[in-house]
Amino acid sequence: MMRRIAALAALGAAVTFGAMAPAQAQQTTLRVGIASADAGVLDPHLNSSTPGRGFLQWIFNGLVRIKPGELSPEFMEADLAERWESSADGKTWTFHLRQGVQCHGGFGEFTAEDAVFSLNRAATRDTSSFSSDYVAFDRVEAVDRYTVRITLKENIPSLLGAVMNYAGGFQVCKAAVEQLGNEGFRRRPIGTGPFAFAEYVPQQYGRLVANDQYFRGKPQIREVMYRFIPSDAARDLAFQAGELDMIYGRQDQTWFTRTQQLPNVRVIAMQPAEMSVIHLNMTMPPLDDIRVRQAIAHAINRDQIVQLRGPNTSVTALSVVPRGYLGHNPNAPLLPPDIARARALLAEAGHPNGITIRAIHTTLPGMMSVMEGIQAQLRRAGITLEITPVEHATFHQQIRQNLSQVVHFQAARFPVADVYLTQFFHSRSIVGTPTAVTNFSHCRVADAEIDAARGETDRDRAIALWRTAQDKIVREVCAVPVYEQMQLWAYRTNLDLGYELKASLNLAPPLLETTRFTR
Repeated sequence: MMRRIAALAALGAAVTFGAMAPAQAQQTTLRVGIASADAGVLDPHLNSSTPGRGFLQWIFNGLVRIKPGELSPEFMEADLAERWESSADGKTWTFHLRQGVQCHGGFGEFTAEDAVFSLNRAATRDTSSFSSDYVAFDRVEAVDRYTVRITLKENIPSLLGAVMNYAGGFQVCKAAVEQLGNEGFRRRPIGTGPFAFAEYVPQQYGRLVANDQYFRGKPQIREVMYRFIPSDAARDLAFQAGELDMIYGRQDQTWFTRTQQLPNVRVIAMQPAEMSVIHLNMTMPPLDDIRVRQAIAHAINRDQIVQLRGPNTSVTALSVVPRGYLGHNPNAPLLPPDIARARALLAEAGHPNGITIRAIHTTLPGMMSVMEGIQAQLRRAGITLEITPVEHATFHQQIRQNLSQVVHFQAARFPVADVYLTQFFHSRSIVGTPTAVTNFSHCRVADAEIDAARGETDRDRAIALWRTAQDKIVREVCAVPVYEQMQLWAYRTNLDLGYELKASLNLAPPLLETTRFTR
């Protein structure tokens, strides 16, 4: 097995960008440009970044998936599991796996043993960034070679979201993880998807090759080159010159309008919108004073930021849970922009001459431009925001180490309020704790409502609890939601994705076995 993997890696090393003539690429090679210098760790249970998630979704499957191009859980369909059922109380779920699915690299058939291993691994903090999504799991068992049973401690509203092809739900191959070790697996991911990992050169590219044993059929795209081009200008020029077939766009109106005018190019503003939120670390002075947090909220003008980003590509945030999520509260009591009130609150808090707050921030251009806009707004209220820029993967590492007073985080999650509230605002998810996820503010005011909604079988009562939780979080000013940014992608019209692209929870277009170039 190791000889096969070594041969694959050697084959990847022999490929150069100079060999990728446009005519050849249009036939067999898809060249994608992403706005990052790196994809981060290549373990799907650890990678929560936009560049990494887009890349890894082409390698891995879930037990189930949302129909390609859609976002709502109502479009859930079979993936590695061909069918499933749950008990009347919603606490026992049984998944029946497809037979004959093969792991990449000769690691054998994917069976219930692999599924159990994957879900237990996803639920373990040392091997997963998403372990809090599985706290309600009691046990996962292999009933037989092709049957998996999940028993829950309590009913949860997002069980299928925990086993789909997303975040902790990506299914790994047990033999590969055990043979390579966790460290080796983070550099050489092995899955069951339509494309297999071939090569990775940090700050240059990742390369995938077609998995001809893919259970849905042999992919028509034979190779994917995933190029890291953090510069928007450089990425645009490469696309216009025919060196790329698909690009992640600059997240603003100007790019959208300009790129739409290019010949033979399709531009898509797709769901889910990533909500941009300013998280305020309530344990760090002066942010431990609610009056200071209120001043920051009053100093931020959400409508101005939307105009900066573009009305065709973004919308103003209405709550700490995005639009379209089950349980979203469209009437959360967000503080209105008011510079005079912001200055008065600072004076009441003992800071008549203003304050200085600090943020570690990603160098991703789209997010940085927003943070610089907020920096300018805060300055008008006497609030100095000092920004320390770091590469995107480093940003994700450092903010999880509780190193930043202010965290600008832009994210989309499985579209049920429970997931967003639990990961960002439940005390179990506070960064720097044993069960840490992404609660950067150290918020804990809505734990009771979040927990109660998780176990609520009545949908209307669950929605009421989620909305109450949002009210509490907003009044405490744990965070300031700013805007929701659509995912902007452009690709050539001779690329047939094989479905209508309206959304992708993994933030990049899915690539299917039917995806192809038409000429």
